[in-house]
Amino acid sequence: MKNIINTAKIQLKCFLLLFVIGLFVQSCEKDDLEIQQNYPFKVSVMPVPKDIAKDQYVEIRIKIIPEGNFADTKYYLRYFQFEGTGKLQYYNTQPYFPNDIYPLYEKEFRLYYTSTSEVSQSFTVWILCGIPHNIHYVV
Repeated sequence: MKNIINTAKIQLKCFLLLFVIGLFVQSCEKDDLEIQQNYPFKVSVMPVPKDIAKDQYVEIRIKIIPEGNFADTKYYLRYFQFEGTGKLQYYNTQPYFPNDIYPLYEKEFRLYYTSTSEVSQSFTVWILCGIPHNIHYVV
């Protein structure tokens, strides 16, 4: 009788062990991994004068407001000049070239645009967001 009880206890322990192992294996098995490819954020810009004279500069204050905390997210700047000519630069660095992408090192910064033409100027500044070397989201 003791043998039967001991055998039953061993079988019960083996069954419970296999059941727990099965739960672990089942919980680790996932067909669809969730990969974040959209890194939402907002951009706040202080008002900028519409008219500037030749050789005059304007300050553009920009603040990036992420809508989450994503590790290794980097921000980039790109600008396009449509009318007129001018220089856009970050503080006292070399001016940016239109259509090129430049990394941003802070989420709150100032750009300076200097007019170099007598005619009106028109340009846009884009802020891009993504993991380094793999940009995912454009504003």
